[in-house]
Amino acid sequence: MLELTSLNLQKDEIGTLVIPVCEDKAIHTNPKLTALIKKAKQIKGFKGEKDDEVILYDLPDTNVSTMIFKGLGKLEDLESESLRAMAGKMVGQGIKKDLPEIGFAVPSAKKIGKGTSDILEAMLEGGFLGNHVFDKYKKEKKHKPVKEIHFFATADVAKRFQNLPDRVATVCEGTLLAREWVTTPSNDKPPAQLAKSIVAKAEKAGLKATVLDEKELKKLKCGSMLAVGAGSQNKPCMVLLEYRSKGAKKTVAFVGKGITFDSGGINLKPGGSSRDMKCDMSGAAAVAGTLTAIAKLKPKVNVIGAMPLVENMPSGSSYRPGDILKSHDGKTVEVGNTDAEGRLILIDAISYVIKTFKPDTLIHPGHFLTQRRPAGPGQGC
Repeated sequence: MLELTSLNLQKDEIGTLVIPVCEDKAIHTNPKLTALIKKAKQIKGFKGEKDDEVILYDLPDTNVSTMIFKGLGKLEDLESESLRAMAGKMVGQGIKKDLPEIGFAVPSAKKIGKGTSDILEAMLEGGFLGNHVFDKYKKEKKHKPVKEIHFFATADVAKRFQNLPDRVATVCEGTLLAREWVTTPSNDKPPAQLAKSIVAKAEKAGLKATVLDEKELKKLKCGSMLAVGAGSQNKPCMVLLEYRSKGAKKTVAFVGKGITFDSGGINLKPGGSSRDMKCDMSGAAAVAGTLTAIAKLKPKVNVIGAMPLVENMPSGSSYRPGDILKSHDGKTVEVGNTDAEGRLILIDAISYVIKTFKPDTLIHPGHFLTQRRPAGPGQGC
């Protein structure tokens, strides 16, 4: 789907070509492109300012049907993220217009003052991620992803970075996999069902996958995690993924929060704030997506992924504010607010991973506020 190649405007037959333009500086070295940009800037209303856009058709001395000149603003404000966002947005427009393919003229690294790999990675990532269509729940499938996305650079750059498109595609496939899990509604991803989906993708990628169910979590004395899931009829579990590299001397572990729906528990979330709580398992999705990508990239390091999956719901069996829990490592924790469940499930998962796998580095992708404190003297159980 992603292709990095050289560009000959007069010989190469191109349906749609996007040409990034800065308002104050030239960012391309191809003289033909430079001349076309100069012509585009003569059109009233197009200066190359951020989000400026002008479209020209069937220009003479080219074999391009449609040229889209896309403004990036001033060169001093141009970041890699600007190129990533631009590529994603233009591919998104291509999807809406049902284009079979789209091409991008890659700016000169020397002109922009950035590394060639940074520019290419940003544009390739933007193009791939922008080409995602999530229509699983729609009866009418109106649009399909663009079949081919071309990135045109000099022949030397295309040769030097010929393996980059495949590498970027591998990373982005993991990202899109995570996005699909996050976007899936909570009724289609209770802990056991999400675990099954993660394991299927992981095993297909060649990873070792293990699921610790409620019974095993009780044996491991994961009291904090079990307490959070006590109010739901959907029982908690923990997914463990393992990537092993022969001869690796280091181990990196990822632990991601997997609350498949967070109602807040007894401390129920107010109003519409629970609407997006299907996304509260995005940390776990990120870990699973990362491990599937790592399995394909094959780095020389061992990698562990742990995803505690729990649904936080109110019921007669829910844990309560004021409860004192005993975590996997034996420490006691007093609950101040049942809507501060994230750290409760993570302390059990992190403790288990450290004890079992002894990683050199442990990474948690996520952020949340704390609303609980360790139990003090006389408060333990």
